[in-house]
Amino acid sequence: MAQHRRRRTTALALGVPLILTAAGGLAYGGLPGSQPRASAATTAAPAWATATADGFASVNALGQNGTYGGRDGQIVTVRTLADLEKYATASEPYVIVVAATITMDPVGKEIKVQSNKTIVGSGTSGQIVGGGFFLGSGVHNVIIRNLTIRDAYQGVWNDKEHDFDAIQMDGAHHVWIDHNDLRHMADGLIDVRKDSTYVTVSWNKLSQDNKAFGIGWTENVVTDITIHHNWIRETEQRNPSTDNAAHAHLYNNFLEDVAGTDINSSYGNYSRGATRMVLENSYFQGFKNPVIKDSTASIVQKGNTFVGTSGRNESGGTAFDPKTYYAYTLDKTADVPALLKSGVGPRSSIGTTATASTKAAAATTLTVAKDGSGQYSTVQAAVNAVPANNPSRVVISVKPGTYRELVKVPSNKPHVTIQGSGGSRNDTVIVYNNASGTPKPDGSGTYGTGGSATVAVEADDFQARNLTISNDFDEASHQDIAGQAVALRTAADKVFLDGVIVSGDQDTLLVDTAAKEKLGRVYMTNSYVIGNVDFIFGRATAVIDKSVITLKKRWNGTSAGYVTAPSTAAGRKGILIANSTVNGDVSSASFYLGRPWHAGGDASLDPQTTVRNTSLSAAIKSTPWTDMSGFSWKDDRFAEYKNTGAGSGAASSDRPQLTEAQATGQEVADWLGDWTPSSS
Repeated sequence: MAQHRRRRTTALALGVPLILTAAGGLAYGGLPGSQPRASAATTAAPAWATATADGFASVNALGQNGTYGGRDGQIVTVRTLADLEKYATASEPYVIVVAATITMDPVGKEIKVQSNKTIVGSGTSGQIVGGGFFLGSGVHNVIIRNLTIRDAYQGVWNDKEHDFDAIQMDGAHHVWIDHNDLRHMADGLIDVRKDSTYVTVSWNKLSQDNKAFGIGWTENVVTDITIHHNWIRETEQRNPSTDNAAHAHLYNNFLEDVAGTDINSSYGNYSRGATRMVLENSYFQGFKNPVIKDSTASIVQKGNTFVGTSGRNESGGTAFDPKTYYAYTLDKTADVPALLKSGVGPRSSIGTTATASTKAAAATTLTVAKDGSGQYSTVQAAVNAVPANNPSRVVISVKPGTYRELVKVPSNKPHVTIQGSGGSRNDTVIVYNNASGTPKPDGSGTYGTGGSATVAVEADDFQARNLTISNDFDEASHQDIAGQAVALRTAADKVFLDGVIVSGDQDTLLVDTAAKEKLGRVYMTNSYVIGNVDFIFGRATAVIDKSVITLKKRWNGTSAGYVTAPSTAAGRKGILIANSTVNGDVSSASFYLGRPWHAGGDASLDPQTTVRNTSLSAAIKSTPWTDMSGFSWKDDRFAEYKNTGAGSGAASSDRPQLTEAQATGQEVADWLGDWTPSSS
């Protein structure tokens, strides 16, 4: 890429949206993303056992960065009640693979699961009979997946004597219940009680029970919960019943009351007390009173289908926009019954659900360690070992250390993940110090801006997580050469950056495309970008979501800079910063949010930056956009929407704000199109 000619040396409470919590909850250590440290004596978990939650369970809050369960801990396989209880109640993180049918003794026993656990069934063989799990006050970061939990029923249909649930929470937070078959218990199948919050319940089959799913039982209006893609069948009540939930988002569920059976529905989705519920694209078949609400509660319905239902079907009041908190994609309502019948419950094969996309086969893992304990001692050597045109994912697991090297992932090696295996992003660092003016060793000139990158990604479907990528070029000592020094350059489509630090000074993160006419999408989340001049720049369609953008002083100690420099092609999406924080130890009113980069003087470009739902520190100027190289920012696409903080400001001719109508078309999902980033 040509050198930039533009520069001359002459920045939680319950129920609060991500815009206020995402960045504040991040810290340089402890972000999910490290590999499980499995011992040789244990059995490997399914490839999807270490996935992270979506929905409200993905929100950073209460000191917890999303929900990732025990993936920082050892993987253990259990076949007995004693072993299951031993590891589930331990204080250490574990991924617990249940590989047998385990019968609770006594009947009704609920194992008291502790924080930082993943409990996952091995194929369809993981079954819990006659009891379940209990998550008490303060327990957090728990995943329960791919299990059958069944048959604590004691012969009394509306049982008031036996509180034998499949999964019960009392004051827990950040819990993900996914792909389970829950049925025939003595009380409810799932109880989310006593201010439990940041919960996602997805892709489960709930059946053969009087009470399916209860939420609330408290006067406090704090619970945030997402319920999606669940098949609720042959259950009488609480389908679910949602009492005093601050935010209840229900979508793409299938509620079915089959005619001619002994179990008859009394009601479906119930919004009680002060609950605010958004109910979208769900399918109700044969249910009596499919959607009901108290006079004090709210339900906003969108796109639901009702077939053979009767009785109350209610909506009203105001709710909330779930996309303020997290990204999600709705399936078509008409597709829901078939989708869920084939897709809910435990999966016998690894890595697939009934969603539209097919996951890659179980990943190949290559290990890198500086001390020689891995297969390779450099990251580039591992990349070189990936076969050309590899059809499925290859994970390059990099042990803690500082790797001073240049890394390039060429275009013929797609589906590569580079992942730090340490406890935090700080533990694994890939760093180099080339600048745009650094002479090449072969004497063929200088590197130029794009060529200065420490890590260059030219392959589609690339992922990076739990590591730091840095360019530590010393501008103060090398004022004789240009200051552009890229840490990470992407020139590919479907690049997923999760839990990383990208650090530099000028031109830190270059989000490029393979060619002007080609689409290149980048999604960065739970991450940091650090720099000072145009340090998020390029022509890609790029989203910086739920992250921290750290403003840095320049080499001479002055505070002056620009966050973004988009060079977007006309008709394309540019750079979107959403649900994030912009701050840093710099002077007030010293940084612009962006300026238009018409690379090479190309007037056909239409640069775009949108900054929305983001906290801006006082470092941001009150006129946050500026011109560049003779091109006016007002001729291109620069806007804000519902930003907060000392650096935010009201709409004016120098500070355009999106209208509500415009904002609905400038959300994360609009940037990503048909791509839903997911760990694989």
